[in-house]
Amino acid sequence: RFRHNHPPHRIIGDLHQHVTRSSVNSLAFFSHSAYVASFEPQDVSHALSDPYWVNTMHEELENFERIHVWDLVEPPPNCRPIGTRWVFKNKHGENGMVKKGIDYEETFAPIASLEAIRILLAFATSKGFKLQQMDVKSAFLNRFIEKEEGLHGLKQAPRAWYARLKSFLLKFGFVMGSVDKTLFLLSHSGDTLIVQIYVDDIIFGGSSHALVSSFAKQMSREFEMSLMGELQFFLRLQIKQGLEGTFVHQAKYTRDILKKFNMGDSKPMTTPMSTNTALMRMKMASPRTSHRQAVKRIFRYLKFTPELGLCYSLGSSLSLRGFSDADHVGCRIDRKSTSGTCQLLGTSLVSWFSCKQASVSLSTIEAEYIAAASCCSQLLWMKATLSDFGLRFERIPLLVDSTSAISIAKNPVLHSRAKQIDVRFHFLRDHYEKGNIDLVHVVTQNQLADIFTKPLEFGAFPK
Repeated sequence: RFRHNHPPHRIIGDLHQHVTRSSVNSLAFFSHSAYVASFEPQDVSHALSDPYWVNTMHEELENFERIHVWDLVEPPPNCRPIGTRWVFKNKHGENGMVKKGIDYEETFAPIASLEAIRILLAFATSKGFKLQQMDVKSAFLNRFIEKEEGLHGLKQAPRAWYARLKSFLLKFGFVMGSVDKTLFLLSHSGDTLIVQIYVDDIIFGGSSHALVSSFAKQMSREFEMSLMGELQFFLRLQIKQGLEGTFVHQAKYTRDILKKFNMGDSKPMTTPMSTNTALMRMKMASPRTSHRQAVKRIFRYLKFTPELGLCYSLGSSLSLRGFSDADHVGCRIDRKSTSGTCQLLGTSLVSWFSCKQASVSLSTIEAEYIAAASCCSQLLWMKATLSDFGLRFERIPLLVDSTSAISIAKNPVLHSRAKQIDVRFHFLRDHYEKGNIDLVHVVTQNQLADIFTKPLEFGAFPK
């Protein structure tokens, strides 16, 4: 069935041709997508032409009435009321299917970083936790701002909602993370429950099914929740929790971005960059044809590897280690070097970094030393974060392939090629002396961070 004003560009096939039973069967997948309002209205008049969106608008207005968000009042003198508008957005599932269903004061609201999400995935998988997901309906309507009620679109709304949810979790018995303020942990009779929040999306899991179920029921009593079951799709990450571990990939996002830039039928490439191309971000302000071709090659590589992802193994070790590497004067324009680092929890990659250094390095030693300092900083953050999970680390291995850079950190002597290194990078030596990290030499062939410093040949790239 089709509604009267269905947009023609959303109709698959030729409108002037007859439809046969076989053709209808072959398009069953697409017809199902059309029935659940796969288009997104651009304005209210467009939305009012579709019964699905009309029902959704009524549901949202009913939430305002149910939570008693507003009262009609006369506006204060010399004040202009804030305008409102409808914003329509479909919520997509794992495979891209649509799911039914400056007087701001303080506005900051913490959100979980992707590194924090990956740490949670690695920890939960290692411990055998099955992570669940829930969504708070009309979250921004569930908390009072100091003067009036929080509404969608107000700058204060995310902060007010975070304060409301945090208050409830602390009252429930949770302890907030010392570093990550979106992480909450609960210990009860030897069992553990972990909650990670990202605005109104909540990931949770624990060692006890009864404890997890109790938490879900308490949340449903306090707020109107959508219990979405096992975690499968979050922040454009597709998550598969299996018997042997968890696999994270972005196949849907890859397909979407290829389609957006008309690269869906492009020829795949086995490597994302040629060996004489690097630092595409530098050319974003004034790109040339050669730069566009280089970006297209990246898309063609994505076409070749849409299903690649990260694996987190069940029962794996939770030891922490880092790798750091740097090229030397790799940028042909300003002769600055590139730092590359990555951090692993057991065998699971949870964090990585690749960026041009802020200053020109006079030697390879200096470039490697600066990269190691960046890796040390990330390892210390991860150490503090993981302490909330009950994990303790002494002398975290930091693997570097430059023996000279290691010597500078381990021996407080003035090296002729290192005397110009900025003082702020010497905190690497400080944390080595305090026993927080241990600098370990690794041969270049086993340096995992090498891929973050320069394009590699096809033979070395897959490794």
